[in-house]
Amino acid sequence: MKTDLLFITLNKTEKDYSPTTMYKDYALDENMFHWQSQSTISDTSPTGQRYIQHQEKNNNIFLFVREQKKKNNFACPYNFIGPARYVSHSGSRPMSIVWNLEYSMPGKLVRTTMRLATA
Repeated sequence: MKTDLLFITLNKTEKDYSPTTMYKDYALDENMFHWQSQSTISDTSPTGQRYIQHQEKNNNIFLFVREQKKKNNFACPYNFIGPARYVSHSGSRPMSIVWNLEYSMPGKLVRTTMRLATA
């Protein structure tokens, strides 16, 4: 299907995530999102190149976001925030990628993600 689905939990806790999976994922604004790949992905790996070159290779990137893993002992649902296009990246293992969102994120989610980024 040539599609990557990125499932992102914004507020990570040491109880639920290991130090190597405490990725820094957050909105830069309503149309730009900073995301970190898995800690094993380099910018020269096949997966890293698939992210970077997804438009040229007609590969889709879809982002799904939730604020936290659990609430009241129940798993929290993900919110589909839409298709994304590669803008830039830095680093390796993990890669930090900036995605441009096709649709603006809801204001409440932007405020939540920006608040978590500064915490």
